[in-house]
Amino acid sequence: MNQTVSISENLPVKQESKPYKQNRWKKNFWGYLFLLPAIAIFIMFMWVPIFKGLLYSFYNVDFVKGNSFVGLDNYSRALTDPDVLTAVKNTLYYMVLGLAIGFWVPIAFAIAISELRKFGGFVRVAAYLPFVVPGVVLYGLWRWLYDPVGPINALIGSLGLDQVAFLTDSRWSMVSLVFMETWQQFGSGMLIYLAAVLSIPRDWYEAAEIDGAGVWARIRHITLPSLRNLIILMLILQIIATSQGYQSQLALLDGGPNNTTLTYALLIVKYAFTRLDYGTATALGMLMFIVLGGLGILQFKLNKEDN
Repeated sequence: MNQTVSISENLPVKQESKPYKQNRWKKNFWGYLFLLPAIAIFIMFMWVPIFKGLLYSFYNVDFVKGNSFVGLDNYSRALTDPDVLTAVKNTLYYMVLGLAIGFWVPIAFAIAISELRKFGGFVRVAAYLPFVVPGVVLYGLWRWLYDPVGPINALIGSLGLDQVAFLTDSRWSMVSLVFMETWQQFGSGMLIYLAAVLSIPRDWYEAAEIDGAGVWARIRHITLPSLRNLIILMLILQIIATSQGYQSQLALLDGGPNNTTLTYALLIVKYAFTRLDYGTATALGMLMFIVLGGLGILQFKLNKEDN
């Protein structure tokens, strides 16, 4: 009998949970109130367009005669259009080039800058400057650099090699765009990796140096394993970003030459604003939303497993 009483005394009192929740709501009331405008703006400009896009993907959008329901016709048209297959191939090629050429550049720069003993601040600023160059200036600059009589071809000619048609040759057009975007974008990624590298405890490196580990051994066994989660996150973010790439393809080449730089996102823009087929454009957008949503879920699960 005494044992039963002692056990009951140790049981938690469930009646205290309701007052606790009420006190928590009262304590955080003003915080929730200040969040409401941001949440309202996020819903209005993010989720409302998504749901409207899903709705319009089943309609023939006509601003004059009115919208008419067409069911899955927009999806059928999108999946049977040969330009869609071309755009998907070009987008995958663009993603692979971005990973092969540009993904490791910020990692390498971050590690190299972290090893500098002098001029580290100057190098950080110099590496980040291309990121703040406006798009109009950037495209004008690189159009001049890639010109047949531009500096790059002048340098190639001085070496006794044939000139390269960077923007008009289908073999070089996409590669040229990736090099340009790598030059502009690597500075922002470099700062993120650099912050992660500098957060690694210095004791680990000192212990490795005492054990006789060289620079490459420290990078291989300490730096890169410490950056593993960040590298996975940045990898998925770059895949998502490159899958949506269209700005440079539109500004410099408009999808040419011969549709070799026609990406999936650029095709959506052309469907909407050139062909004025908003229904098919939203259907293409919803297909992209499903794929990118899957990548986001995959990234969330990978982070959850690592934690």
